Amino acid sequence: MKNACILVIEDEAAIRKLLFITLQSSGYNCLLAATGSEGKIMAAAQQPDLVLLDLGLPDGDGQAMLRGLREWYTKPVIVVSARSSEHDIVTALDNGANDYLVKPFRTGELLARIRSALRQAVNGGQKTARPSN
Repeated sequence: MKNACILVIEDEAAIRKLLFITLQSSGYNCLLAATGSEGKIMAAAQQPDLVLLDLGLPDGDGQAMLRGLREWYTKPVIVVSARSSEHDIVTALDNGANDYLVKPFRTGELLARIRSALRQAVNGGQKTARPSN
């Protein structure tokens, strides 16, 4: 889904810049937020098609941010975090993340996960049937 709007909530400037360049060059519109508070405001005002959420935010717990988003935001959320423990991953998925990617990540894999999440959102969460041979 080209031209989709993706909100990046990430406190590290270098990663924000990398994500911005990667997303823009892949045909996505990109919104950037450096804090959870800024991200909540942007998500509510802009209604992006997908959110990329870091868990290590300077103004609060990313898991709490995810739970708060899920109270009203129904589109895909992909967590992109340096936290790699099974507990963190399972908690994020249980809190409503559609996917979880551990930093450092490969941009090709991130883009594939974004495409997958956007496809599932368009199809109402249903897998598309493949024609039989």
